[in-house]
Amino acid sequence: MPLSELLEKLRARPLPKHVALIMDGNGRWAKARGLPRSEGHRQGALAAERLVRFLARERLVPYVTLFAFSTENWSRPREEVEFLFRLLEGLIREKLREFAEAGVRLRLLGDPAPLPARLRAAIEEAEKSTRGNDALHLAVALNFGGRWAVLEGVRRALAQGLAPDELKEETFRGLLPTAELPDPDFIIRTGGHMRLSNFFLWEAAYAELYFTPTLWPDFDEEAFTLALLDFQGRTRNFGRVIT
Repeated sequence: MPLSELLEKLRARPLPKHVALIMDGNGRWAKARGLPRSEGHRQGALAAERLVRFLARERLVPYVTLFAFSTENWSRPREEVEFLFRLLEGLIREKLREFAEAGVRLRLLGDPAPLPARLRAAIEEAEKSTRGNDALHLAVALNFGGRWAVLEGVRRALAQGLAPDELKEETFRGLLPTAELPDPDFIIRTGGHMRLSNFFLWEAAYAELYFTPTLWPDFDEEAFTLALLDFQGRTRNFGRVIT
């Protein structure tokens, strides 16, 4: 079925408000082709760029989060980590004007302190220049981890001197680094592994999960659309009994 027909079918039913993507499989994509891991990451960045452009144009989902670098990824070889940061910095600087004009609002989700100064500066510029946009709210989870986010919420609660009986679920939700984002309705993981890998732990309580063997560089607009169609075929009861 052509993509145009898939999109027409998709728009006939309710869509998720927030989709989060665990972009896995760059290294395996490169290995399968006898290429260095850096080329897999480069192709993965291009896949992310294409998806953001598609979503900004089609306006299917107002909030999207891309899990780009976890708190555990620091254990990778230094050369690979440095390459990833240079790649992301270059992508932000090169595509900022295009995405800003398309109505994309970019925000960092994670601890920026350990990131290279040039990358932090590029992110700050992007956040500032896109603050007024609302066609697509794009969060890039960079140096982010689900456990880090929960601990950060606890630290903020302690800093505010909140007593235990004051700490309700909604209060704590507002202290998390993800407080400005709605909880994800749908989490997609590419690459075949069926786990969250310390991504959204608190936020994923009632998210629908979708795992695909497709490696991230091959995950295109059609694959995303088919994932959304799968989401629309599910029943979400949030613990209630639906009669």
